[in-house]
Amino acid sequence: MVKWILACLVALAISDASAQQLGNYSANPYAPNSTGNPYGAGSPFGQNSINNPYGRYGSQYSNDSATNPYATNAPKLYDSDGNYRGRLSSNPYELDSVSNPNGRYGSRYSSDSINNPYGAGNPYSADSPTNPYGKGLSIQGDDD
Repeated sequence: MVKWILACLVALAISDASAQQLGNYSANPYAPNSTGNPYGAGSPFGQNSINNPYGRYGSQYSNDSATNPYATNAPKLYDSDGNYRGRLSSNPYELDSVSNPNGRYGSRYSSDSINNPYGAGNPYSADSPTNPYGKGLSIQGDDD
């Protein structure tokens, strides 16, 4: 039993190691880890910034980018409780994209969507990307 629990913990640690923290999807211009801070994680010159038009996560040509309208491997969003909130993608056809108006994470009527001001996008929630004083959502990119 102890060996099984230890094996599960090792597997969990390995799976977490494959994700790369890219900052927080947030409108907060003062938080250093916010994509809304042009001198922090939101710098257009940061190697892993979603605001860098020449970087892996900001280029309009990269499959890992938040701004490529055809990307299928865009960064993932998580709230502070670890709940998955979709992919930070401008692809309106990707199922998990926050830009898909008919999808679970993009519809303005879904409680899981950051586009719903009464759900995950509530501007008074600390996790909401629209709260200018909040923490926002964690952005995780694939590390390969």
